[in-house]
Amino acid sequence: MQQHKVLSTIEEIKIYSDPYRIQIMNMFNRQGRPSTVKEIADLMGEVPAKVHYHVKKLEKIGLLTMVSTREINGIIAKYYEPFSGEIHLRHKDEEDENSPLKQVFRSETLKLLNEMFEQSRQRFMNHAEHDRQEKRFISDMTLYATADEVEELYQKIVELCKPYLTKNEQKSDHQVFQLFTALSKEVQAAPQADTPKASKTSETSSTAKKSKPVAKRKASEPKARRTDQM
Repeated sequence: MQQHKVLSTIEEIKIYSDPYRIQIMNMFNRQGRPSTVKEIADLMGEVPAKVHYHVKKLEKIGLLTMVSTREINGIIAKYYEPFSGEIHLRHKDEEDENSPLKQVFRSETLKLLNEMFEQSRQRFMNHAEHDRQEKRFISDMTLYATADEVEELYQKIVELCKPYLTKNEQKSDHQVFQLFTALSKEVQAAPQADTPKASKTSETSSTAKKSKPVAKRKASEPKARRTDQM
């Protein structure tokens, strides 16, 4: 069963939303195995002491866990493993829209989501600029589904990805790929005085791992766009 972790305090969100810590988490995930602070620091071109400070912050909220130690040249190396389940952002006063803390929590959550989108965009654009011969995939779909169907699809996506979440050291041709997906539900915005029709906006799901599309497309809808080569 898919594990999930709930970040429910402003402190937890601030720890996780730091752009540098998101990069550290990405590096641990990229390794595909438990890694030391020095290994991550070397990958990032950083000083281990700086990375160690942020690793301890992430360990405090359970997003990194020390799973083993090993003595290397008289020094005890600690191996950390990133949390691999769903990360939910949920404030305890979420039912009270007027709660001041709820407003701060929402602001910090939006900052986190914005940073995750931005880092994903940067990775994609760097790939497009430097690996011109490699294929890149991007899609933009309109989906129709019930809440239960969306949840079912999400679980299927998670199951499909599981075989690819762990690095197989025996396969020398393994490369690193980043999959970032997001589902936004269209909601009707309040009508504006000078606009006869209400505009549409998007409401982003507040789970750190976002990947929930689904359902059959109507015949009148255009096909999803997928870019294989830029």
